[in-house]
Amino acid sequence: MSSPQSPADPAAHVTPADRYSERLHVPAWWWLAGIVVAGVLGYEISLAAHGASWSVVGYVVVAALIGWLLWSMGRTRIRVTAAGELIADKATLPVSVVERAASVPASAKSAALGRQLDPAAYLVHRAWVKTMVLLVLNDADDPTPYWIVSTRHPEQVLAALNLVDARQNHNAAAGSTDESTGEAEK
Repeated sequence: MSSPQSPADPAAHVTPADRYSERLHVPAWWWLAGIVVAGVLGYEISLAAHGASWSVVGYVVVAALIGWLLWSMGRTRIRVTAAGELIADKATLPVSVVERAASVPASAKSAALGRQLDPAAYLVHRAWVKTMVLLVLNDADDPTPYWIVSTRHPEQVLAALNLVDARQNHNAAAGSTDESTGEAEK
C-alpha cells in the first residue's frame, strides 16, 4: 500500500544506499526563457513607473518569482531505496505490491495519459520528461490500480526495482521464431 511522506521525514532525503535517484529538473532552456521573461516584465514595470528609481525593484521581484517557480517545478525526486521501495515525490510504493511493470516511451505517453488513463491511478507526471514507467499494482487494500511516474531513465528505475519490463518482453516475444514452423511470429 502506498503512503505519503511528510517533507520533514529524514527518509525523504537521498542516502548513499539508494539504488536509484533522479531529480526531475526543468530543462536548462526554461531558465534562459525565464531570464528573458523577467527582463520583459521588469521593463514593463519600469515603463509603468515612468522610469522612477524604485522601478528597478520590479526586475528583482519578477526575477525572484520566476526563479522560485522554475526551482519548485524541478524539485520532484524519484528514488528507489535499498529496501526496494519506489519513492515518487511524497508517496512510497513497496515493490511487493507491484504485479507487473513497463516503460512508457515518449511515443506512447499521450495514449497512457489520455483516454486510457484510469482516474484512480496515481500520477507523478512532469510534461518536460518524455518517458515514464507504468507499475500495475496487486494490493487489495489500495484502490489505486497502477502508478505512472515520469522518469528520464525508465529502464534504470525498473532494474533498481528488480522488475522486468513487460514492454520489452512483449517486443521480444513478437520477434521470436516459432519453432514448429521456423517462421517469425507477427
